[in-house]
Amino acid sequence: MASTVSSAPPARTGTSGRNVWTVVLCWITVLLEGYDLVVLGAIIPTLLKTHHLGMTAGDATTIATLSLVGVAIGAVCVGPLADRLGRRLLLIGSVVLFSVFTLLVPLAGSVTMFAILRLVAGLGLGACMPVSLTMMAEHMPAARRARASTLTMTGYHTGAVITSLLALQVTDDWQVLFYVLGAVGIVVAGVQYFRLPESEAFVRTQQAPDKQRVAFTELLKPAYLRAGIGVWVASFMGLLLVYGLNTWLPKLMNDAGYPVPTAVTQLLILNVGGVAGLVLGGFVADRRGLKGTTLGWFGASVLMLACLSVRMHSDFMLDLVVFLTGVFVFSAQVLVYAYVTHYYPASVRGTALGSASGIGRIGSIVGPSITGALVTAGIGHPWGFYFFAAVAVLAFLAVLTLPRNAPAAAPDTAPDTAPAAAPGAAQPAQ
Repeated sequence: MASTVSSAPPARTGTSGRNVWTVVLCWITVLLEGYDLVVLGAIIPTLLKTHHLGMTAGDATTIATLSLVGVAIGAVCVGPLADRLGRRLLLIGSVVLFSVFTLLVPLAGSVTMFAILRLVAGLGLGACMPVSLTMMAEHMPAARRARASTLTMTGYHTGAVITSLLALQVTDDWQVLFYVLGAVGIVVAGVQYFRLPESEAFVRTQQAPDKQRVAFTELLKPAYLRAGIGVWVASFMGLLLVYGLNTWLPKLMNDAGYPVPTAVTQLLILNVGGVAGLVLGGFVADRRGLKGTTLGWFGASVLMLACLSVRMHSDFMLDLVVFLTGVFVFSAQVLVYAYVTHYYPASVRGTALGSASGIGRIGSIVGPSITGALVTAGIGHPWGFYFFAAVAVLAFLAVLTLPRNAPAAAPDTAPDTAPAAAPGAAQPAQ
C-alpha cells in the first residue's frame, strides 16, 4: 500500500487535506446527534412542570417515541439515496433538514405541532449517522475502518455530555437548547458545503462502466443475505441495550437499593466507559479482526450485565462493573457498524449501513419500553439486567453467524482512499 501511495505524491497531499475535513465534519455531525439524544430527556421535567402547551406525561412519551420513529425512517431511507446521489449531498441535506426543524421546535403552538416538528427533525437526524460513518470509512484505508467508525462515534457521547452540562446552566430556559443545536447545525452544513469532499469510493463506482441502480433488494441477494440478517439482528439488539441502559440505569440502580446520587452517577460512569470502549474497540478490531473482536465485546457485555443484577456493597466494584459495561456494550454496537463498512462494497455500503442503523433504531424504541414495563411491574431489579444479558446473548449469536470475509466479488475491499488511477489494487477483507 505504501508503494502505491508514494507513486503519486500530489494525490497523497490532496487526499490528506480532504481526509482532515471529512474526519472533522463527520465527527461534528455525529456530535449533533449525541446532543439531540439527551436534549428531550433533559427538558421533559421542565415541560411537565410548567405545563408547556398543556403537555402531559403521555404527550411527552408520544413525542419521544415519534422522534425515534423519525430517526429510524431517516436511517433506512437515506442509504439507497446516498448510494445513488452521493454521500456529500445527502449529508448536507440531512443536516439542514434536521437543523431547520429543530429551530422551529420552540415556536410550536400545540403539542401536536411539537411532535410533528420532532418527527421531521428526526428524519434528517437519522440520516446523519449512517452517511457520516460511510464517508469516514471510505476516506480511511481498509485496515483502519474499525477505528474510523469507533472514533467517529466518540462524538456521539461528547454531544450527550455537552447537552447535559448546558441543560444545567439554562434551567427553565429550555428553548436555548434547541436554538443552539439548530444554529450550530446550520453553520456545520455551510462549512460542509464548502469544505466536505465527496467520497472517492462513490465517485469510482459512478464512473464504473457496469454501474447499476442501487436498491434495498441488493442486500437480499445470496452474496449479502447471510451477513444482512446477522447485522440487522445484532444492530437491533445492540441499540436496544444502548438506549435501554441510558434510559433506565439510574432507576434500576435505585431499585437495587443504591442512593439516588449514586444511581445517577452510574449513568455518567457508563458513558465514560463507552468513550473508552470506542477507542479501545476500534484499535483491537483493526489488529485482531472485526468479527472476533465484536464477539468478544458482546460476550463480555453478557458477563458485565449479569454482574449488575447482584447488589454490590463496594462502591469501587460497582463503579468498575458499570464502567466495563459501558466499555463493552456501547462499542460492541459500533463494531457492528464497522463490520458493515468493511464487508460491503462502496456500491451498496450506504444502503447496508442505513438499513442496519434503521432496524437498530427499532431496538432503541423497544428496549426502553420493555425495561419500563419491568420497572412498572416492580421487578426492574434484577430482571431488567437479566433481560439485558439475554439480549446481549442474542447479539453474540447473531454476530457468530456473520461471514468472516467479504464476498470474493466485492470490487473495493482495497482502501477506498487509493488513487483513482489504480483501482485494482485489491486486498482481502479482514
